[in-house]
Amino acid sequence: MSEEPIKVAVLDDYQRVSHTYGDWSILQNRVKVDTFIETLHDEDALVERLKPYAIICAMRERTKFPASLLDLLPNLKLIATTGKYNAGIDVAHAKSKGIVVSGTGKGGKSTEEHIWALILGTARHLALEDAGVKARRQVWQSTIPVGLAGKTLGLVGAGFLGSATAKIAKVFDMETIAWSPHLTPERAAKAGVTFISTKEELMRRSDILSIHMVLSEQTRHLITREDLELLKPTALFINTSRGPIVDEQALVEVLQKKKIAGAGLDVFDIEPLPLDHPLRDLHNVTLSPHMGYVSDDNYKVIV
Repeated sequence: MSEEPIKVAVLDDYQRVSHTYGDWSILQNRVKVDTFIETLHDEDALVERLKPYAIICAMRERTKFPASLLDLLPNLKLIATTGKYNAGIDVAHAKSKGIVVSGTGKGGKSTEEHIWALILGTARHLALEDAGVKARRQVWQSTIPVGLAGKTLGLVGAGFLGSATAKIAKVFDMETIAWSPHLTPERAAKAGVTFISTKEELMRRSDILSIHMVLSEQTRHLITREDLELLKPTALFINTSRGPIVDEQALVEVLQKKKIAGAGLDVFDIEPLPLDHPLRDLHNVTLSPHMGYVSDDNYKVIV
């Protein structure tokens, strides 16, 4: 008598890549795989969807797994997540329930590349100019790009990604300064950046401010309305880390009132970004759909 196949759910596969980059053929007689494209945020709806599954494959942090959800999934034995770290999973609670959480490595330098794609795209208004050319706009050029040479790049965080961003800044002859709650002069020197002792000074001096922190209870809304209002009116704000590190409502209002020149954002409080979100209506914002980690090289490893 043959055993019932193990039920596997692949979540939030927006681009339908899980079966393109991953070879499931060797498991075809042992598992039944269901792939879900859309992200659910309502816990009751998630329980209804996920209750039958023994294995869940999570694409990054798109679906969150707090203790309250884990308690309602009695069949769950394994969560496999793309990447070694997933802040959306309560790993300690999963372990207490006998649920194994396993992650993958990464390939290429997708995030580092996207950080600079967003900085350059925002500084040179590429999305706006691209849309204008394609819309057959009569005005041939409508914006004046911001030159990077000689400007000051301010980093909130000078860890792995912050220091990698600083290395590329040198190519553009930028001065790079950094602050974070636990940054020391020694760590700053190792990262190749100038240590700034206060967040306020970092805000005031930065021509481009880029966020490179891990989201935690300590870093949630680390960048406040008051911080944003310290930025120069010509400053650009870049966030490729996590949306809730900045007070999103305050950022929207600062951009609406044009208190800063613009922003480049890859991450948001709610993802996918709601269709009626005010950020979608702003011309001084360059948006990308949390694709900093997305590349063919990375998918070959993590999917």
